[in-house]
Amino acid sequence: MSRKLIPGDLILLSGALGSGKTTFIQGIASGLDIDDVVSSPTFTLVAEYTGQATDTPVRFYHVDLYRLSGDGDELHSVGLEEYLEDPDAICAIEWPQRAPDMLPESWLLVELEPIADTKRRVRLIARGRRYDELISELRTEAGRGRG
Repeated sequence: MSRKLIPGDLILLSGALGSGKTTFIQGIASGLDIDDVVSSPTFTLVAEYTGQATDTPVRFYHVDLYRLSGDGDELHSVGLEEYLEDPDAICAIEWPQRAPDMLPESWLLVELEPIADTKRRVRLIARGRRYDELISELRTEAGRGRG
């Protein structure tokens, strides 16, 4: 999926604790050629990395809203709008349900559900044309057996 992402993309991750959200984000980071150790920024709320998307330098923001209550003041103090509005960045947000009023109109939601110790059900939900097309491309590649 990482090689299909472009600056300006927003990936939302939803699932219970331990469902694999951070592991999924680590996979995105790896695909963006990020060499840093990527861990959940639960206490810092946002981690910023530098990588490559389609041979273009890109900032990658990993946002974890788990510790926030979801009230507007708290979200504004984090500066969530600035991360979301950065046209040169890809943003991945864990626990997006804590900021429903701050999310833009378009995004890709990745829902993760554990079905066994080492297996997850992954559901992709697109909101907006960009992400409808992204899911279509991913389905096409999956149907051809490409990772």
